[in-house]
Amino acid sequence: MEIEYKEKTFFTSKDLALSVIGGRWKIAIIWCLLQQSPLRLSEIQKFLPDVNQRMLIRQLRELEEDKIITRVVYPVVPPKVEYQLSEIGLLLEPVVTSICNWGEDFREFLEKDANKESTKEN
Repeated sequence: MEIEYKEKTFFTSKDLALSVIGGRWKIAIIWCLLQQSPLRLSEIQKFLPDVNQRMLIRQLRELEEDKIITRVVYPVVPPKVEYQLSEIGLLLEPVVTSICNWGEDFREFLEKDANKESTKEN
């Protein structure tokens, strides 16, 4: 079954899902919004100090286009904008949690593997 989305054709829902949440910072942004919500841009930047503002805004816009997050603009001066997960975005919680847990397991694996390698060299 082919899936048409954003002028692209996906052959499985897995491909579609990866195109939506794939991206260098998207999982990290979703994780931030699962920890605390809503968040302003500057608050997200504090969680993710390694991302530059331009890239962060780009990833936020893509997540908003895909309806994973919502953006609320308050009519005040200076402008106040907050981001939070949408209903469909909240459904990513077990996925993001699993990815984060796997990342921790993989880090531990790499440490153990590095220790084995250094033991072999000595």
